[in-house]
Amino acid sequence: MALKWKLGAAAAVLMTVAFGSAANAGPTLDRVTKTGTMVQVMDQSYPPFSFLNDKNEMDGFDAEVAKEVAKRLGVTLKIETPAWEVITAGNWKGRWDICICSMTPSKQRGEVLDFVTIYYNTPGALVVSADDKTTTSMKDLNGKKVGAQSGTPYEEYLNKAMHPEDGSVVKYPFEAVTVTPFASEDLAFQDLALGGGKRLDGIVGNLITIQPRITQTPDKFRIVDANLFADPNAIAVDKGDPEWKAKVASVIDDMRKDGTLSKISMKWIGADIIAK
Repeated sequence: MALKWKLGAAAAVLMTVAFGSAANAGPTLDRVTKTGTMVQVMDQSYPPFSFLNDKNEMDGFDAEVAKEVAKRLGVTLKIETPAWEVITAGNWKGRWDICICSMTPSKQRGEVLDFVTIYYNTPGALVVSADDKTTTSMKDLNGKKVGAQSGTPYEEYLNKAMHPEDGSVVKYPFEAVTVTPFASEDLAFQDLALGGGKRLDGIVGNLITIQPRITQTPDKFRIVDANLFADPNAIAVDKGDPEWKAKVASVIDDMRKDGTLSKISMKWIGADIIAK
């Protein structure tokens, strides 16, 4: 009887530990573990970070990082592409688990989302139409129409409304421009391709996503300034789940240390842009 009691007590302790661990895992990790699926959100058209490939599947740098995170968690990955404004509004209510989606952290976004870690950095750049031979800096675009993807730091830059998390000061070498937001960078470039001054006079965006367009169509666009400001990019999760945030941070840290992130960066970007 004593042995049975001891075995029973031991089992009870193990059950308590197991349930206690599950309870401490946090709602998101519990959900991901139970469903066996991690739901990732990203921009549908932000090459080379995220885009639809020839198989009509989401691909790119961010997609591959997300796949590796899911793999290390032992779950499958599901990718959804809601509007960027919906993603950055937070309050996901369990619809999505993570945003490995090139998001610049800001104080405003930090009120509704938790930033896990900065995983890479890129410079913001100014591009104009190739037929524009006079623009040499942002200052030359005072009063003109400049496009940027809506809800991005590039739009904030044009509105002189950037508030970096690290408290650094952003310099604005222009007085004021007419800001023209677009749902995607693709749409902005379609307008600029019509010629300078027709619908747009310039675009401010991610140098890494801009460079391939310049290479492919040098007769359409040219880069004026390749380093307007430094743009840190963070992995984000919904507000208020520290256990899930810590778990993702641990996985990303392992990927950083073992060189996986750098390998993915070299594959898609051709350079190591990983934040150390």
